Amino acid sequence: MEKIEIIPAIVHALSIPIKIDSGNLYVATACFVAIILFLFSLLAWKKLRNTDKCVIPSKKASVAGIFELTVESILHMMEGIVGPKAKDYFPIIGASFIYILVSNLIGIIPGFVPPTSNINTNAACALCVFVYYNYVGIKRLGFIKYLKTMAGPVIWLAPLILVIEVISHIVRPVSLSIRLFGNMFGDHIVIEMFSDLVPMLIPVIFMGLAVFISFIQAFVFSLLSCIYIGLAISEEGH
Repeated sequence: MEKIEIIPAIVHALSIPIKIDSGNLYVATACFVAIILFLFSLLAWKKLRNTDKCVIPSKKASVAGIFELTVESILHMMEGIVGPKAKDYFPIIGASFIYILVSNLIGIIPGFVPPTSNINTNAACALCVFVYYNYVGIKRLGFIKYLKTMAGPVIWLAPLILVIEVISHIVRPVSLSIRLFGNMFGDHIVIEMFSDLVPMLIPVIFMGLAVFISFIQAFVFSLLSCIYIGLAISEEGH
């Protein structure tokens, strides 16, 4: 059975002069997810900017309500790790969680491929986190003090500990990328296989499992990113 790819069909329908193939399909889908989230963010912002109407919650589910619930949940998690200044670091963690979650979930829809099943997408997200937590650590503690926290309290062990810490920092974005890639790639392959073998009923079970895995992987990525930020801004050392 011939598979229909949604993104190339949309590009063709809109007469956009871009050729979508297997080489750039994941990039195109990642951009599509970003555009969708941007549009939904505008809808939520338009609703939430009127604070008088937001005092009384709506009885029906809405885009603004979903965003508000997501923000409160992520902030609650961050406050338990980073502390009272969690709001300062919320944009990167919140954006990462929502983007990765939607990128994971879109792969469940027939005709779409999850951008997170490609290592390049995950590496880009992980590198953003890597650069950010080192930036906030240096900004808060200063470059010299930040290096001291990586060297440990024992002077004669400092060179060894510093090397180990540097290696551990380099491994962090690699582990974030590979963990997300492995789970989402495997999940997408399983759904495709069972959809081809048994088109009725059975794939629904795996789709339900895929929703759970998508949420867990987005949560783990955000949780680890939050931990890295908490370690970077801690004066007690890593």
